[in-house]
Amino acid sequence: MTRAKRPPLFRAVDCLRIPVPDLDAGLRFYRDELGHELLWRSPTAAGLRIPKGGAELVIHIESARGETDLLVDSVPRAIRRVTRAGGKLLDGPIDIPVGRVAFLADPWGNPLAILDLSKGRLRVDREKRVSGVRQRAKNQIKSAARTAAKQANANIPRRSDRDRERIG
Repeated sequence: MTRAKRPPLFRAVDCLRIPVPDLDAGLRFYRDELGHELLWRSPTAAGLRIPKGGAELVIHIESARGETDLLVDSVPRAIRRVTRAGGKLLDGPIDIPVGRVAFLADPWGNPLAILDLSKGRLRVDREKRVSGVRQRAKNQIKSAARTAAKQANANIPRRSDRDRERIG
């Protein structure tokens, strides 16, 4: 018996979180030397633009752990889906300014950090300091997740494109 095809759980890569010992030193390296544009800054973290794909590079002093955060429509629903499929909840869900985050593991122990934007996106002032959260309607959040996923997939050549390139 074949299973009905389920929609993908992960909508996009939200960010790559990299720990740094000092936020200003991290900004000098990633922004000033490597050229990544500052999008936002809080007392413990800073988000920098990665030009393609819609993900951010987030440097932080919050822990010594790096992680890749995967965007989902709803953290509670994603937890249920992952655990029903054989994964394990490690921590969360935890409320964060923009929504919720949870830490899971797949059946082989690989870490999965998931988050949703159920509360909105960060609002910044002219100096890129976080000044609050722009609240969004639920349908805008789902639309943003779909747009981010489409942007991420736009850079992946389809099989027919690869075949055409090989044929010449």
